[in-house]
Amino acid sequence: MELRPFHLAFPVHNLEAARVFYSDLLGCATGRQSNFWIDFNFFGNQITAHLDKSRTGDAVQCTNEVDSKTIPVPHFGAILNWDRFHVLAERFQEAGIQFIHEPMIRFQGEVGEQATMFLKDPSGNVLEFKSFKDESLVFAS
Repeated sequence: MELRPFHLAFPVHNLEAARVFYSDLLGCATGRQSNFWIDFNFFGNQITAHLDKSRTGDAVQCTNEVDSKTIPVPHFGAILNWDRFHVLAERFQEAGIQFIHEPMIRFQGEVGEQATMFLKDPSGNVLEFKSFKDESLVFAS
């Protein structure tokens, strides 16, 4: 199967706060934009922050238990290479970002070993960044 970039549109309560978070902190280049939305190059994928003035900045989340951790649903993110994941985790820590789940290693020494972290953007959207020790096992069952 050919992997193609995806597109995701999501609500934000403040476009400037979204721009600072996604562009300045994450390093995502901006694309087209208006007074109501901004496109970002999110690790090779197109995400679009849409202004929703009714959003308060912290949406109520459904959660599921995964490995005895409470995981917010919905969430989105990116799978990064091992080194880039750790550089980004350090950047978040230096910026004082509060994690939902701090960077950790899951399945250590097992098939599918991965680093993962969960955090919120300024509008309360949950992001997960992960990295597989062996990238060929991303879709392993």
